[in-house]
Amino acid sequence: MKKISVIICFLLAGYFIQAQEIKDLAKGPKSSFRGMDSYKDRVVWVSGSSGWIGLSKNSGDTWEWFQPKGYEKFDFRDIVAFSAKEALAVSAGSPAVIIKTKDAGKTWKEVYRNDDADIFLDAVDFSGKQGYILGDPMDGKFQLLKSTNKGNTWQDVSEEILLLADEGEAAFAASGSSIQIIGDWLYIGTGGRVSSLMKRNKKESKLDVVDVPIWTGQAGTGIFSIDFLNQREGVVVGGNYMDDKNNSNNVLLTKNGGLSWVKPEVPVGGYRSCVKYISPTMLVATGTSGTDISIDAGNTWKTISTASYNVISLSKKGKRVLLANSSGGIGYFDLP
Repeated sequence: MKKISVIICFLLAGYFIQAQEIKDLAKGPKSSFRGMDSYKDRVVWVSGSSGWIGLSKNSGDTWEWFQPKGYEKFDFRDIVAFSAKEALAVSAGSPAVIIKTKDAGKTWKEVYRNDDADIFLDAVDFSGKQGYILGDPMDGKFQLLKSTNKGNTWQDVSEEILLLADEGEAAFAASGSSIQIIGDWLYIGTGGRVSSLMKRNKKESKLDVVDVPIWTGQAGTGIFSIDFLNQREGVVVGGNYMDDKNNSNNVLLTKNGGLSWVKPEVPVGGYRSCVKYISPTMLVATGTSGTDISIDAGNTWKTISTASYNVISLSKKGKRVLLANSSGGIGYFDLP
């Protein structure tokens, strides 16, 4: 009976994948959306180019759009949803700014600014009140900002936490998902001429750097997104965004915190800029050449759409998957 139940589950899961279809949910302003984050089950924030930021309080069915005054030319590549009223948006490029709202987007306060010509912020992640922002290397080291008060103030800790970059190594601001806080650990995925997984234990001040054998060698290759279930089990995706239909080596899995990596039996369909665990066995990945789902912990992937998207966000209970693209579009599919 147990074997029969397992077979039925796999058949139902296979049917679920075949039946999945990404549907258009909303069309926002003309903006390339790359930042997206959810709070609980119904609140979603999205951010992108031309200073546009969106808020939905009903799982993406309807939206309010904001273009904060003075930031109309900024590209907000990542956003953090603290609640339906509170969010923080991070811009890419110079000058680098971080703005925050506490009144559901009605007003925004600049909480950080850096006018250095070489500054480029890539991604942000929070765990409770503590957050980190990753930036491209300057003077041979990745930039790292830290906040302990939900982003109200920021401290540059690049000299304290030395994340040294090899020549040609960088990070990507493709979906705001190249940095992740896992318990006491900070995880960072890099790309370019080389790709690394950097792991720092906040309590022990211990830094580990391991090579990741994903597609590398050029400026537009490497790790674009990471997601870890725990300190040991995780996935990285990327590839070459200039050759986005090539799926030679753009998804890898680890079960030992990045010490070793394995390729899936069936990979994703091409370059992917964002990956998320829906559950320990179900994952979704997206990029400009399509979206894929895995129901066996990332070992095999099925492309469910070839439409272009940049970023993924999940409701708290994992029942709705939302995606955003470079033309102001929001898509979705619901899980059973």
